[in-house]
Amino acid sequence: MDGVSVVRDGHVVEIVLDRAEALNALSTAMARRLAAVCREVGDDPSARAVVLSAAGEKAFCVGADLKERNGMTDAEIFAQRPVFRAAFGGVLGLPQPVIAAVHGYALGGGCEFALSADMIVADETAVFGLPEVGVGLVPGGGGTQLALRRLGPGRAADLVFTGRRVKIDEAVAYGLADRRVAAGTAREEALAIAGQIARNSPTAVRAAKRAMRLGGGVGLDAALDLEENAWRTAAGSPDRREGIAAFNEKRTPNWS
Repeated sequence: MDGVSVVRDGHVVEIVLDRAEALNALSTAMARRLAAVCREVGDDPSARAVVLSAAGEKAFCVGADLKERNGMTDAEIFAQRPVFRAAFGGVLGLPQPVIAAVHGYALGGGCEFALSADMIVADETAVFGLPEVGVGLVPGGGGTQLALRRLGPGRAADLVFTGRRVKIDEAVAYGLADRRVAAGTAREEALAIAGQIARNSPTAVRAAKRAMRLGGGVGLDAALDLEENAWRTAAGSPDRREGIAAFNEKRTPNWS
């Protein structure tokens, strides 16, 4: 439906970029659909982990649909901007842990979707890049800021200013891939990780993600206060009581 599909398996939600015939290039309709899906998933308390994957064999996502943009006026390009920001912001703002399962090309917006995830699982075919400056644009899906935070200033500048492509060996060395897997297995590995996350306390996991996301851009004292808030959120919840009881009773926790 408009290039995005959703697969649910228990507490794990898989959001699929599903426009393989266009290498999952992000169109306006696809961006609208993705933003709506992220709102629905983010508001679902039973969703505990999210996998962002892609259909087809050649690409995770090659970024914005430049064929669509080729016929747009300046006014239409600027009108498209909030739609795209909502799509990228939707992925970045999900309260559940997000694992990107990357294969093939992850270029421009595709690379930015991966950077928006909490973890990136990439297979041997993965190729990352932020080539926007080559078409007269700046990465606009969070690329400049997310690359800066994940890779550091020098490596972020390397990717953004040159627009070059990075294959899997360099992606691992740069920190663009957290887990490297065999070709064709990124989705399987990402779903396995999501399943492991989903077995943990959803209250604790969401609180931990919030502390980690907000703590990255502040000083240590403020960051530790964020951790304190996360700890108190979890410790004051029914999940803490259930988790400790289940441990002592040697059974699987039944999270509320």
